[in-house]
Amino acid sequence: MARLEIKKTYKIYIGGKFPRTESGRFYNPKGIDVNVCLSSRKDFRNAVVAARAAQSSWAGRSAYNRSQILYRIAEIMEGRRAQFIEELLQQGSTKKSAEDEVNATIDRWVYYAGWCDKYQQLFSSVNPVASSHFNFSQLEPMGVVAAIASESSSLLGLSTLIATAIAGGNSVVALASESKPLCSITLAEVLNDSDVPGGVVNFLTGKADELLSHFSSHMDVNALVYCGNDSKKILKLKETSADNLKRIRAYAEERILGEKGESPYLISDLNEVKTTWHPVEKIGAAGSSY
Repeated sequence: MARLEIKKTYKIYIGGKFPRTESGRFYNPKGIDVNVCLSSRKDFRNAVVAARAAQSSWAGRSAYNRSQILYRIAEIMEGRRAQFIEELLQQGSTKKSAEDEVNATIDRWVYYAGWCDKYQQLFSSVNPVASSHFNFSQLEPMGVVAAIASESSSLLGLSTLIATAIAGGNSVVALASESKPLCSITLAEVLNDSDVPGGVVNFLTGKADELLSHFSSHMDVNALVYCGNDSKKILKLKETSADNLKRIRAYAEERILGEKGESPYLISDLNEVKTTWHPVEKIGAAGSSY
């Protein structure tokens, strides 16, 4: 007896769940016979609430534990290589380029897993001071990061933005490529199957032109990362973020998708330096402290 094929529904991912967009809208990426959620401003706000609720506990995890979790993401992706490759083929990639992108993405998760418990040693310091104090500087996560993925890359660019943010203790609201959104939801399924707590990473699909101003103007988003070469969009993001002093990090696609996409400086770009002063206890001649 003939049966109907069950086609995958590409929903958004917020707070560890896969809801449909509250707007009820969807779109069909060019040349792909699937329905993809057209996220709204309300979806973005819901995602920010989920990200804020999850951020502090994620930042409180040990660096070693975050490293284990990022490595687990790579392990699960390795087991689902065929699915990622098939989705890239649906979106117009050649077989060779699809295989290369999946391999590079898995390797990139492993790379940033290795940096989770090492970047502090590289960027922290003990500072010389002219008083009886110890002075320490170390990195702390900015908080909630909004990430706008590369339009030309379905998987590698998005993974790089997310991995660099969560390796440093941030939570993320990510907007997938509008024309190539399929891998983003499959990546969300991978994160959901790993030990990443719900809300640490949230995925939206839809039109960047509709959501850019909301990403940059929201008062509870601490930083925004944009991957692309559109100078007009970068200028708009900087202008609309000025009122809330949001940090804007704009990267050319060539940097994120190439070898320079592997760098601990991409982690430090989404961290702030915190300096702590601690008094030095002096010991008197008779052994008493003062």
